[in-house]
Amino acid sequence: MLFNNITIIDENFNVRPNMYVGVKDKKIAFIGDSKPYDDFGDVYNGKNRLLMSAFYNCHAHTPMTLLRGYGENLSLQNWLETRIFPFEGQLDDDAVYRGTLLGIAESIRFGIVSTTDMYNFCSNIAQAFTETGVKANIGRAILSFTDEELRETERFRECEELYKNFHNTADGRIKIDMSLHSEYTSNPKTVRQLAEYTKEIGARMHVHVSETRFEHEECKKRHGKTPSSYLAEHGLFDSPATAAHCVHIEDEDIAIFKEKGVTVASCPVSNLKLASGTCNVPKLAAAGVNVAIGTDGCASNNSLNFIEEMKFFSLLHKGIFAEPAASSPRDTLYAATRAGALSQGRTDCGLLKEGFAADLIVFDLSKPNMNPAHDLVSNVVYSACGGDIILTMADGAVLYKDGEYKTIDIEKVVSAAADATAAILKKLNQ
Repeated sequence: MLFNNITIIDENFNVRPNMYVGVKDKKIAFIGDSKPYDDFGDVYNGKNRLLMSAFYNCHAHTPMTLLRGYGENLSLQNWLETRIFPFEGQLDDDAVYRGTLLGIAESIRFGIVSTTDMYNFCSNIAQAFTETGVKANIGRAILSFTDEELRETERFRECEELYKNFHNTADGRIKIDMSLHSEYTSNPKTVRQLAEYTKEIGARMHVHVSETRFEHEECKKRHGKTPSSYLAEHGLFDSPATAAHCVHIEDEDIAIFKEKGVTVASCPVSNLKLASGTCNVPKLAAAGVNVAIGTDGCASNNSLNFIEEMKFFSLLHKGIFAEPAASSPRDTLYAATRAGALSQGRTDCGLLKEGFAADLIVFDLSKPNMNPAHDLVSNVVYSACGGDIILTMADGAVLYKDGEYKTIDIEKVVSAAADATAAILKKLNQ
């Protein structure tokens, strides 16, 4: 495809009008200010359109679309124990598959082409991502409340099978991470053994860290260390890792993240909704820590609207720290694109750059909220709506265009998810 005479946000996050971008063999093959001689196939009219890198959601539980709005106005522990865990106890592989498809449809609609996901029934999650043409780093959450050997647990066997069957499949779109749910749902033996296995096979790690003050302080009481220090001591960060939330971290934790190359996935909307607090993104960024953006699950967000997430990500820190220059629009776009791609080990993704994967989105610049355009980067972060995205492309394949899904039967997906939810609610209310 050739994007013809279109405005772009380039690899340096600068706005460049009247550009030509050619996509061939899943890659961005040409960027220039004059029309190329090569034939790139279909021509896309770029008038009143903006082309930029697509988004990378670095912390999610995609099947939790089925729990959207199910537990409201509750603290995290109460929310988990009275609403989420009972509902999840009724999930099966088919329900997870249906919920994942619904989440993928929502993600594509909002420009997300790759998701770092942690959940259960992960083979069904991988199947859904594979079928729909998007990318995912998928991890089966490991929890352990006993002293048994990790390799003897059913959860670990699921991880092994998942890695064997799906890692780097679908031409590299699907990657399998290891996932420790958290410090407070495991024990030192499990952490240590999972860390060793992750390093042994060369996988990445995904873990919840210091999401609430209670979690953070209880770890210090149990182990005499912060969760980050405890996890690092047991080797969890010896593999490339993404630490989700990090709301209540301390200076020593930031130093660990910098030393170990840990990415922090900030989830501002979920953290606000559950009254967990605020991740200190400016301090992390100043220390040189890679900071990406996550939505968390729809049960605590309640959407996968990445435009909304970016706006919260940027504005929240200005208000909390009384610093209008905190998290500039360009910083925010970097976190939503390149930082996220790097956290997933996708080194040739997340920038509109020749030779990079053609993971791209198009905005409609004719919308009233996108005008005037004193600064288009600011407009994307502060003025845009999720509905302003009119094309989503992953690896050069158009997945969504002008309201039409190319790989998803949206009516069937919505209906199937509703049926799965109704069946679970019926069981819970018996």
